[in-house]
Amino acid sequence: MEYVYAALLLHKLQKEVNEANISSVVKASGAEVNDAQVKALVAALADINIEDAIKAAPVAVAAAAPAAAEAAGEEKKEEKPKDEGKTEEAAMEGLSSLFG
Repeated sequence: MEYVYAALLLHKLQKEVNEANISSVVKASGAEVNDAQVKALVAALADINIEDAIKAAPVAVAAAAPAAAEAAGEEKKEEKPKDEGKTEEAAMEGLSSLFG
């Protein structure tokens, strides 16, 4: 995975995505470089326009986290009225006992 990140970083910085540059980035990160994986990645990316691939990548995963947090917030808001409903029920029970 670090090789893909290195390629994306190089692309972002508008540097050439080649074996030497990917190896340099991976080494700088402190990871051990596997030359076979670097060669395979460079070969796989040879015919791919990285910018188009980024635009076509699904963004729903990143958008799901805020939506989940928002839904959790809405659930908390819903719980408060439920608690108020219980206190109203208790009040009604108290009134009914007066008029028994």
